[in-house]
Amino acid sequence: MKKTVLFLASVLTAAMAFVGCKKNSGLDNSLENLQKNGEFVLGLDDSFPPMGFRDENNEIVGFDIDLAKEVASRLGVTFRAQPINWDAKEQELSTGNIDCIWNGLTITEERLSMLSFTKPYLANEQVLVVRKDSGIASLADLAGKTVGLQAGSSAADALDGAADFKATLKNVVEFKENITALNDLEIGGVDAVVMDKVVADYSIVTTGKPFSVLDQGLAPEDYGVAFRKNDVKLTEAVQKILEEMKADGTVEKISTKWFGSDITVIGK
Repeated sequence: MKKTVLFLASVLTAAMAFVGCKKNSGLDNSLENLQKNGEFVLGLDDSFPPMGFRDENNEIVGFDIDLAKEVASRLGVTFRAQPINWDAKEQELSTGNIDCIWNGLTITEERLSMLSFTKPYLANEQVLVVRKDSGIASLADLAGKTVGLQAGSSAADALDGAADFKATLKNVVEFKENITALNDLEIGGVDAVVMDKVVADYSIVTTGKPFSVLDQGLAPEDYGVAFRKNDVKLTEAVQKILEEMKADGTVEKISTKWFGSDITVIGK
């Protein structure tokens, strides 16, 4: 009798585990839920030109914003840009405050383990911006000097990955935003800023500030759109729409508006 009870108990336990497994694997309703809610909420750092930033009218604009608005339209929902603390972006996503992180987000192995990403849509590189009159022309010239970067950004990862170079620096200062870091560079608070090349080039052209980008970069990278790990259907739907936008010329039009040509890597 005891063996029978134990056998039945083990069968019941296995059955419950199987049911629990099925429940945990669950249905992916991410696309359906988004369309039912009728809104696509994009989380961003709203001081990251040209990807997403505030214009002279305090409206959030940018390359990523234009892409995402068109994606939202084709999904049949309204679009909303939600500024967030970039250092807490994953938490904002996991708690449901936003539907995606779409703001020049670099695809990394660590992020891939936690998030669901589209394929890359733009190639980038982490570079160092210096003052033109600084006399700094190479990474070696920054030995004993202070470098700034945005907290929680891939710039920090790139610097950590260049351990030998980082070891030569006097200090590394973290800023909430790239704009603040560049302002500090302008007044001599830091000697260089590690940041995205796409953003650095745009800032130098549009502001006319006396900065230059060193030829030696730290790390090539790709931008992707990130969703919650289990939101695979939503990820795939956005990827499909991006590829359709590439094929019908919409992506080229948006990229040319912001960069002068189509610099995207969608479908490549």
